[in-house]
Amino acid sequence: MTVPERDGALSDAELIARWRVGDEAAASALVHRHARAVARFLAAAGAGEETEDLVQEAFFRAFRKIDTFRGDANFRAWVMRIGSNALKDLRRKHGRWQVLALDERDVPDERFDPHGEAISRDLEQRLAVEIGRLPEMQRDVFLLRAQQGLDYAAIAAALDTSVGAARVHYHHAVKRLKQVLE
Repeated sequence: MTVPERDGALSDAELIARWRVGDEAAASALVHRHARAVARFLAAAGAGEETEDLVQEAFFRAFRKIDTFRGDANFRAWVMRIGSNALKDLRRKHGRWQVLALDERDVPDERFDPHGEAISRDLEQRLAVEIGRLPEMQRDVFLLRAQQGLDYAAIAAALDTSVGAARVHYHHAVKRLKQVLE
């Protein structure tokens, strides 16, 4: 059994079903479809140079525990949560936290204005630090919503919380980050 060249023709649920019966290409298609988003999420959560290893670890754990995946959840969000747990494990092991700068696309382009550049760099640094200071649940909800564009139901399923709680965590994260902008 092989997956068609265009893995977009199959849903995540179909690929998972194929993986469960031994189709290695289905697992490869799932990784290809979701790895970049998982890496962006982990990098924004502070994974730093460990990002690539954590992405691999997240998918390794996901495929090892695929039978625990609830079909009503979003697979990408589920793997991101596994990656977040792997990052927590790494931090516990090494006892270190790292805050990374936001992607330059997230900050207005002020290249031709030195004063504007300085302001943008300062804002970028302050936001990155503040995202790193958010409580873990607020940070994860914020990144899944703002960076990955997931809806509250998918976030709630991924983080094992309610839709209402996800909304509240997002609201508090945004409120706190807006204070940095003032």
